[in-house]
Amino acid sequence: MTEEGHDPGRGDMVVRNDLDRYRLVMDVIDRVPGLAVRAAAVRQEMADRRTRHHDWIREHGTDLPEVADWSWSG
Repeated sequence: MTEEGHDPGRGDMVVRNDLDRYRLVMDVIDRVPGLAVRAAAVRQEMADRRTRHHDWIREHGTDLPEVADWSWSG
């Protein structure tokens, strides 16, 4: 149980622990020399998506459908 009174799902815990796919992309952009300037818009998009995912979890108690329903293609 969390302070908010709900059981965190797998995705929720990944976001809370900064291990989500959005944070991973942001960390790569931050750490690869010269990428921060070239990929600033992508980094901002990832930050915005991460915020949207966090807010969705708080409101619905589940991951965003694009995260929950994601699968490898090909």
